[in-house]
Amino acid sequence: MKTKWILVLAIGLSLGLNVQAQEKTNLELTDLFDLEYITDPQISPDGSQIAYVRNFKDIMTDRDYSNIWISNADGSQIRQLTQGNQRDYAPRWSNDGKKLVFLSNQDDEKVKLYLMMVDSRETQVLTNTSTPPGAVSWSPDDQQLAFTQFVPEAKKSLLQVPSKPEGANWNPGPIYIDEMRYRGDGAGYLKPGHRQIFTLGIDGGTPRQRTFTSNNHGNPVWAKDGKSLFFSANLKENSEFEPANSEIYQLSLSSGEIKAFTSRFGPDSNPTISPDGKLIAFTGNDDTFQGYQVTHLYVMNIDGSGVKNLTADLDRDAGNPQWEANGKGIYFQYDEFGDTKIGHVNLSGKIRTVVEGLGGLDLGRPYNAGTFTVSSTNRFAYTQGGPEHPADLAIWADGQTKRLTAVNDDLFSYRKIGKTEEIWWKSSFDGKKVQGWIVTPPDFDPGKKYPFILEIHGGPFAMYGPSFAYEIQAYAAAGYVVLYTNPRGSTGYGQEFGNAIHHDYPNHDYEDLMSGVDAVIEKGYIDTDNLFVTGGSGGGVLTAWIVGKTDRFKAAVVAKPVINWTSFVLHADNPVFFTKYWFGAKPWEDIENYWRRSPLSLVGNVKTPTMLLTGEQDFRTPISESEQYYAALKLQGVESAMVRIPNASHGLVNRPSMLMSKSAAILSWFNHYRDLQ
Repeated sequence: MKTKWILVLAIGLSLGLNVQAQEKTNLELTDLFDLEYITDPQISPDGSQIAYVRNFKDIMTDRDYSNIWISNADGSQIRQLTQGNQRDYAPRWSNDGKKLVFLSNQDDEKVKLYLMMVDSRETQVLTNTSTPPGAVSWSPDDQQLAFTQFVPEAKKSLLQVPSKPEGANWNPGPIYIDEMRYRGDGAGYLKPGHRQIFTLGIDGGTPRQRTFTSNNHGNPVWAKDGKSLFFSANLKENSEFEPANSEIYQLSLSSGEIKAFTSRFGPDSNPTISPDGKLIAFTGNDDTFQGYQVTHLYVMNIDGSGVKNLTADLDRDAGNPQWEANGKGIYFQYDEFGDTKIGHVNLSGKIRTVVEGLGGLDLGRPYNAGTFTVSSTNRFAYTQGGPEHPADLAIWADGQTKRLTAVNDDLFSYRKIGKTEEIWWKSSFDGKKVQGWIVTPPDFDPGKKYPFILEIHGGPFAMYGPSFAYEIQAYAAAGYVVLYTNPRGSTGYGQEFGNAIHHDYPNHDYEDLMSGVDAVIEKGYIDTDNLFVTGGSGGGVLTAWIVGKTDRFKAAVVAKPVINWTSFVLHADNPVFFTKYWFGAKPWEDIENYWRRSPLSLVGNVKTPTMLLTGEQDFRTPISESEQYYAALKLQGVESAMVRIPNASHGLVNRPSMLMSKSAAILSWFNHYRDLQ
């Protein structure tokens, strides 16, 4: 009897512990440091194994790290190939499937190229150069590697400045700039030099420079005979003023001769050689200076003749082309209605969809992005994302899809996340159908009223989708219903929809967004006295535009915006592109249009409490844009504040804490005004 009662007591305690262990709480802002995701899945040539990058964060160093892992194709024997608080990335299989090369900063923080024997994990360093190599391509015989690498150049200056006396302590000398594009977001002020093509034997040694032009060269791929390399570049003398006019080139390794294989005006890139070496697939379009132009998939003979558009009937962007093993077709990826898919096109142009559900590569906001690789057995390794989790590793084989990893199950075992629901509505402007997603708080009760956030994507030519997003989930965890959406101008809906804002942004995307807000309110669970709006980059533009058009929102956060298009195009990191494609004229040639589209023109209408938020090292939408708007709001007597993120560029993800701070700042502003009744 005593034994029986002990057993009953033990069972009861066990059940109690299980119930306690299963109790979940809402996501917290610091949980960002526990989120992981998979990138760059590389399936072996025979389709038996997948090497991939597992990304993680460290809360003590506030750094992003990554290691390389490997899995059998059936998901068995998942194991780590590299380890440590370092960045290991870009694994690439040799053609015989026995070796991997990858890039890593595991030694002294300098990024080097490594070679690993997969079975033994024996690793050797191949490079020790001052600048890191780019992505690597194996020669057909697995004896050589090709890659790009930045080569510094001596900067010529017209300045005749006297030299300082020996031992004198002078200020650093003046910096002479005469390039059109002299700085880049995330890169700062650009160092003189260009990315050149190199080759290197697998025994290591000194990489051999193969190109010497005053231009940047794209990642090279080998011809099947191993005698030449194909790459994309803009080698024209006026490349600074035609930034999107690249061609496909062939580089002879014996003579160094470079031959252009395309010649049309427009971007041609991503050359991929067919298995028999007779055809080249590539992507591009005929440039008409539209804000958004669909990218097509082309094929041509190995000598550059017989160019054919294979995706002319697909009104979507084709990318990442990879040949079918038999050479009769090409796999590629494309975005549609918020989803990223793998398609197949045969050489006559017949298209079919093979796999759906790629995604999960953006932790911060729900930009749907994914990638894949294909083996000679026509198996696909890809990143699988969704509203419930960031990117995991998945495989498609013999018509079946299998998810191989669940790297965040440990976190989600004790954290609750909001549920995501798709919604469509018609714009009040012209009846266009617009897609969006509603994220509700954990333990959502449709019988209650909830505060509401409209979150707007940037780009503006970009696409949100049903993806896990830390920022969105943070808002939901704080008790908000969130709507994010793809208004006109978004990609994934065809050229007409994407180009509906050509030379007219912002404008009627405002009606698209307000119609979405109304559609969610109609569901009956929104507290209409607590509506909030935010967005970053292009979404920051639209947020500032919205508060200049309506005072229905209780507070707004305008993140990394454009406020004055004239100052923006002359101060951002790519003036030629923005003036040519987004306006079609320089500011002094079309003053009225530049001003009409500037949110600053509406600042006199603003009554909504508005916070500005931008990285101090943002060279895409420079912080001077936020400073202008902040000053204007203060002059108008609008409740306003400005948040500056030190050391942050446009993406605000240089360090994990930057993303966390951004979300915390937005919630702090909204919570303050939500609590004011």
